[in-house]
Amino acid sequence: MKKIESSLLNMVLVLTGVAVIMGGILAYVNHLTSGPINEQKEKALADGIKSVMVCEDLTVAKTDTVKQNDPKGKELTYVIYQATDKDGKDLGAAVESTTSGFGGDLRVLVGFDPVGNILGYTLLEHAETPGLGAKADKWFQKGEKGDIIGKNPDTDKLAVTKGGEGDIDAITASTITSRAFLLAVNNAFKAYKATPVE
Repeated sequence: MKKIESSLLNMVLVLTGVAVIMGGILAYVNHLTSGPINEQKEKALADGIKSVMVCEDLTVAKTDTVKQNDPKGKELTYVIYQATDKDGKDLGAAVESTTSGFGGDLRVLVGFDPVGNILGYTLLEHAETPGLGAKADKWFQKGEKGDIIGKNPDTDKLAVTKGGEGDIDAITASTITSRAFLLAVNNAFKAYKATPVE
């Protein structure tokens, strides 16, 4: 068998062929895994809604998307999941809110009762420092140092105590994450209040 001559054209053709084959393999694997990944995300969201609404037997009666501008003019998008119990009684809503934390986007799901009291929350996505900012998943839960459960952003100052801003203890050594988390909660509340209940 004759050896292929080493020329620029041959190298380009071989590299192009390898790139096309690898691209095809990656596209095929992506196609195979996209369905299960989407199913997992949907299940995580459904479980998250039940968790933040503190109710296992609920129905998402309506999903709304609200767009609002932050003080800098950046458009933010919120997804509101209006929840009802098995008898159709309004339970309030779970609201998805995203802000910029220390390490990147901080996506939070917050549950509100019909008058706006916080029922629960969960972090859907974050890139915060492990051991510091990542503590936000527990720090603001019921009975913890930064407890926000049962508070209402209309009447309670949901901001960190550092600098006299609010009434909530920041995560130790993670004031930026704490501020971002509380901003996400306050923004979620504003979006919820801007959504008409049917």
